[in-house]
Amino acid sequence: MKFTLQHKDLQSKARAGLIETAHGAIETPIFMPVGTQGTVKAVHQQDLKNDIGAQIILGNTYHLFLRPGLELLEQAGGLHRFMNWDGPILTDSGGYQVYSLSGRRKITEEGVKFASHIDGSKLFFSPEYAIDIQRIIGGDIIMAFDECTPWPCEYDYAEKSMERTHRWLQRCCQRFDSTPGKYGYDQTFFPIVQGSTFRDLRIRSAECIASFGREGNAIGGLSVGEPAEDMYAMTEEVCSILPSDKPRYLMGVGTPANILESIALGIDMFDCVMPTRNARHGLLFTMNGIINIRNEKWKNDLSLLDPEGTSFVDTFYSKAYLRHLVHAGEILGAQIGTQHNLAFYLRLVKEARGRIIDGTFSAWKNSIVKQLSVKL
Repeated sequence: MKFTLQHKDLQSKARAGLIETAHGAIETPIFMPVGTQGTVKAVHQQDLKNDIGAQIILGNTYHLFLRPGLELLEQAGGLHRFMNWDGPILTDSGGYQVYSLSGRRKITEEGVKFASHIDGSKLFFSPEYAIDIQRIIGGDIIMAFDECTPWPCEYDYAEKSMERTHRWLQRCCQRFDSTPGKYGYDQTFFPIVQGSTFRDLRIRSAECIASFGREGNAIGGLSVGEPAEDMYAMTEEVCSILPSDKPRYLMGVGTPANILESIALGIDMFDCVMPTRNARHGLLFTMNGIINIRNEKWKNDLSLLDPEGTSFVDTFYSKAYLRHLVHAGEILGAQIGTQHNLAFYLRLVKEARGRIIDGTFSAWKNSIVKQLSVKL
């Protein structure tokens, strides 16, 4: 993987760059749609690429390990070929499931024991095995195995968890560096900063992660319920330590406003289930604010879904039609809403990139960031 830092904003720490991978280039800042189980829910791969403009998507190690399983993925030649996606893929190591499945797992120094959420069967992820699984899945960027701590979190637990994550990172690196990619192309490994919302822990963790000298770095354990101000404070602290010549990935973030504010702090890469999950519940993001398409006010509104939108669905369907589909429980409603939301997120980061390049990012961001969260 190669990262080129192309432009810097003079009024903030926002950057525009280019990540080059074996499956294509990624212009940053970038939002990565989440395809947990080998699909971005409700969207065809062709629409992801050609209509929405996705440049990279995510797969999840824990879920893909369970279904369809490693044997079939390897037989298919990796996730790219299995799902017919020819762009870059990033794989989450399963560390988020250590947080989200807290009632179904046990953490030890060796790794994490899980009880499958599907059938209760037992499985065990060590740092080494998490790397092996991601090698088989075939992601262009693969993540370190870590623990994403909850919020609120006691200081002592956050410190112990962070230190264990650092020890696991050493094991991940050893396994990654001693094993080849499986499908004829190079993979890249990102470590993850932890430390909850404790400034001293975040500093220690960022310094540790930076010392490994990997090709990119991630920030985890945020956007788990903490106040936005704490998330921004921790992000700013970490970005001041992580090397500026490598991409920075803020995991699991977030709202459109979160993304713009974090770009201003120096973040290059984002992912979140919010645009897809909210779309399935009838919540649409626009430059003017958030539309709850289920509301009565849209029942007879035959205006276009989003005249300023960039997706095919925005200038083809009306608000009233989408509301009808959502209330009727039609699958097409989820598809239209998802395409709109993802296209909006990609449009937002694309415009942010353009604004960074032409020198107007900070003024533009400040002028729209509050409006993005208004409920219409």
